[in-house]
Amino acid sequence: MPKMKSHRGAAKRFSFTGTGKVKFKHAFLRHCLEHQKKTTKKKLMKTGIMKECDAKHIRKLLPYG
Repeated sequence: MPKMKSHRGAAKRFSFTGTGKVKFKHAFLRHCLEHQKKTTKKKLMKTGIMKECDAKHIRKLLPYG
């Protein structure tokens, strides 16, 4: 049986922590940043941990993660 392929779009956007949780980068940090508060931008810089109900779908797309 051939190897399963990772979904390449998902592989570029999501990664896994050591305990198996799904990490992602927040949106709204690319352009037009002068109207956002500094505290908002600092919060968005941190990586997010995906909720478990959504992470199940990502694990199907990334079988070897």
